[in-house]
Amino acid sequence: MTVSDQASSCQDKDARIAELEAALAARDTLIETLRFQLSQLKRMTFGQSSEKLSRQIEQLELALEELEAEAGVADVPARAAAIGNDRPTPTRQLPEHLPRIERRIEPEAGSCTCPGCGGTLRPLAEDSDEMLDVASIQWRVIRTIRPKYSCRSCEKIVQAAAPVKAIARGRASFATLAHVVVNKFDHHLPLYRQAEMMAAQGIDIDRSTLSGWAGQAAALLDPIVTRIREEGLKASKIHADDTPVPMLVPGKGKTAQGRLWTYVVDDRPSGGAGAALVWYRFTPDRSGIHPQSELRQFTGLLQADGYAGFDKLYATGRIREVACWAHFRRKIFENYQNSPTPLTSNLLERIGRLYRIEEEIRGRPPDVRRRHRQEQSKPQIEELRVVIDDALRRLSSKSSMAKALAYGRKRWAALTRYLDGGIAEIDNNIAERAMRSVAIGRKNWLFAGSRAGGERAAAIYSVIETCKLNGIEPQAYIADVIEKIASDWPASRWDELMPWNWTADVAPVSPIAVRRAA
Repeated sequence: MTVSDQASSCQDKDARIAELEAALAARDTLIETLRFQLSQLKRMTFGQSSEKLSRQIEQLELALEELEAEAGVADVPARAAAIGNDRPTPTRQLPEHLPRIERRIEPEAGSCTCPGCGGTLRPLAEDSDEMLDVASIQWRVIRTIRPKYSCRSCEKIVQAAAPVKAIARGRASFATLAHVVVNKFDHHLPLYRQAEMMAAQGIDIDRSTLSGWAGQAAALLDPIVTRIREEGLKASKIHADDTPVPMLVPGKGKTAQGRLWTYVVDDRPSGGAGAALVWYRFTPDRSGIHPQSELRQFTGLLQADGYAGFDKLYATGRIREVACWAHFRRKIFENYQNSPTPLTSNLLERIGRLYRIEEEIRGRPPDVRRRHRQEQSKPQIEELRVVIDDALRRLSSKSSMAKALAYGRKRWAALTRYLDGGIAEIDNNIAERAMRSVAIGRKNWLFAGSRAGGERAAAIYSVIETCKLNGIEPQAYIADVIEKIASDWPASRWDELMPWNWTADVAPVSPIAVRRAA
């Protein structure tokens, strides 16, 4: 090969390398762009999101998934080449609570003889690394054996009492019931899919049987749900929201629009040490009589959207409305997206400042929060009101922007009520976050088969989401608690079973000798 040929070949390689580097840079830029767009769309979804927006999010997530997978494959050779590099590669520590299985790899020649000279080897040091591994779910059968004994003197037969069952004459353990309901309502796996997954492991359980198990779990959890609601109504502030849930109309093969309501108590942002909890209610429609009935014993602050069904509660004087700045901001942001103007930018920036003030005092005591709001937020809100009033005088009352501003001015007293105390929040996002799991699951289980099914879903959601608010793993909690309830747990000790007090038992409820069948 001539010198000119070699130079040409080098130029081609350099050009190819530059082309590949440009392609990789473009890919990385696209991934970052998709991540940014996805985060923007997710921030826009509060409560019920439109079908179009949901599809956009799903499509972006799929596209991002594929690009990240391709990036991972493309980076493998680069990582392999870097193995010999002296610089340590940063690794994420795997959780300590996971069981460890060690495998020791000795040199091919063994640990005694040097493969080079045949000399004797002595231990020097060792290298180790850890990988996250997974084993498939292992179903097992617990066989309970109760020996019988007879007395040689009086012939009396002695035998231990049979342990309580999750379902009379049933074959499912309490842990199995917990597994089924958590898979459906927390992991969003419909029962027919669970039946298919079990069948793949050789366990033939009909979907209707799984449905019965879920119903039994909900029935056993009823005292917990009742207690959650009782404690919630004692609070001084409740966050409320609702979302549509299609309900099958019996005998017609059609669906009607039911509603799932959420009521949340969470004072941690104001430094509260009380229980964080949430309960749900299913209703066949959105009539105001439902929240009015649910909160008839409540006295305090109600943080919610501008739904007219709450008005009769506010009229009693027992409940004071605290409106949601996120709702107000969303209406302005929609106008900004369609037609950005100096007015919309100015308003969004001013509301953004109010949120930045809230970030500074999150988790602080109520008196500190109130003082901070009076000193910093209140003057800014007064300036914001002047800007809004001036804009309303100039805008056509029929314009979408005027309607958005009128929405806020109509609720101005409720929007600014959070300034007067330290326990209220600037928005109702606490309740809207409690609806996210419902919104995700609704796409998978499609609809409530009946009003009873909707009420059952509401009960199970109440327990699962309250567990999550308190940092408790729902499946372990439900398995333990329903067994204790079925075993006639004393009513005087209900508080011990509530998610904010519960701790996992080291030993099972009753001592049972367990051995592996041959």
